[in-house]
Amino acid sequence: MSGGARPGDFVRLDETAAELGVSVTPVREALLTLRGEGLVELVPHRGYVVSPLDRSDIDDIFWLQGRLAERLVERAATLMTAETLAELDELAARFAEAVRAGDGARIEDLEFEFHRTLNRAAGSRKLAWFLHNATRYTPVHFYSDDRSWGTDAVASHERLLQALRTGDVEAAGRETREHFTDGAHRLVEHLDDLGVWC
Repeated sequence: MSGGARPGDFVRLDETAAELGVSVTPVREALLTLRGEGLVELVPHRGYVVSPLDRSDIDDIFWLQGRLAERLVERAATLMTAETLAELDELAARFAEAVRAGDGARIEDLEFEFHRTLNRAAGSRKLAWFLHNATRYTPVHFYSDDRSWGTDAVASHERLLQALRTGDVEAAGRETREHFTDGAHRLVEHLDDLGVWC
């Protein structure tokens, strides 16, 4: 999804295992999982190859993520407590500090924790589970390394928190949806720059 492996590239078990510092067995198991998800294909007598990917695939994945997240945040907005809002405020402040410091690992952890806290507030475990599975496709390092994304995410968190404070369900849903739309746009532009679609 980040363009590190392009459609048509072969994924060599030995090379990948050496690169990751693991044995071949977990790489083989991971490739079987990726095959089941349609991200790689098995070519007889040749190995695994990265499946085709196009702009509409990115748009579809982020559309799904955005719709699930939108529904969760709308539910959370109607159930929001002062304690959860305080926790979200604290996470948002720590996230903003991590963005200012350029600390990619903390950015990733805090972004995950912010949205997990919000999703838990929705009280819909199944919907949150679906979203968690859908976001596995998100190349988190791509975003955490992008200063512009970080700055925009800080502002997005603030707008979302303001909507939650005022109980504006529609604004909270819209802000969440736009967060995912922006993520798709940035990723497509990045893959365009890499020439992945060629």
